Amino acid sequence: MYTIDYGSKKSIRKAFGEELLKLGEENLKIVALDADLSGSTQTSLFAKAFPDRFFDVGIAEQDLITTALGLSLEGFIPFAATFAVFATGRAYDQIRNSVCYQKANIKIIGAHGGITVGEDGASHQALEDISLMRTIPNMTVIVPADYEQTRQAVRFASEYEGPVYIRLSRMNVPDVFDKNYSFDINRAVVLQEGKDVSLIAAGDILTEVIKAAEILEEYGIFAEIINIPVIKPLDCATIIKSITKTKLAVTVENHSITGGLGAAVCECVSEKAPCRVVRIGVNDCFGQSGKPEELMHYYGLDAKSIASRIIELKK
Repeated sequence: MYTIDYGSKKSIRKAFGEELLKLGEENLKIVALDADLSGSTQTSLFAKAFPDRFFDVGIAEQDLITTALGLSLEGFIPFAATFAVFATGRAYDQIRNSVCYQKANIKIIGAHGGITVGEDGASHQALEDISLMRTIPNMTVIVPADYEQTRQAVRFASEYEGPVYIRLSRMNVPDVFDKNYSFDINRAVVLQEGKDVSLIAAGDILTEVIKAAEILEEYGIFAEIINIPVIKPLDCATIIKSITKTKLAVTVENHSITGGLGAAVCECVSEKAPCRVVRIGVNDCFGQSGKPEELMHYYGLDAKSIASRIIELKK
């Protein structure tokens, strides 16, 4: 397993902002757009350095996407950022019919995904965005778990030709990956091998899953931990190889269990190697206001709750 310092945490959003700034220095075709949230999304770093390549469209997410489309058709590489709930919900029609239908080279950054947005509450907690984006043809969906994975995913997106959706969280998280890690759109990451359960996770919830695996070991349950940075295209082969051994898959996501990572894994498994899949996430309901840690416990997404659920399953 990777060595993790749980006491040291970094901002996933800052990883995006800092890498976008580097890309802007390297490539004059990189442009950034925001919907009046540049301080929160961290596009403000790019805006300060390259004001002539930054466009704040205001609270107008449909305009955000169509303006990015126009720039992409002129040969630019637009990164369009706002909160995930607005990027995918308010601008769904533009993303589906204008961006993905013609495979436009646009990178959509959905910040503040999941219940870990915290006190902003249900209206700002995107729990459906992965589901919305992964069902659209031609869209690539990336959900990075920490600073380094985010940094590399953003760089990958800048080089990839076609629509990309990158979901970022508000919550700071410990480093899981170091500079030896190499982002691969086609490969999941097996962080730890195990024989009793395949623990499958994406995004900021990964460190809670790793902690849960540590608790499970105390009960003689050895989990295989699989990180899925790319929800679409899904690395089904790695999942199948793992569940063929463990016979039980448990997916964990900071998202609704409807249509997200768990649903994607179920689709993969049911077709290729049927076994039991248990989905841990937000169960068909809205979020609410509260501190991220409180909400994670309430919705069963903290390490102890995840471990307890699996212990019950293995009885």
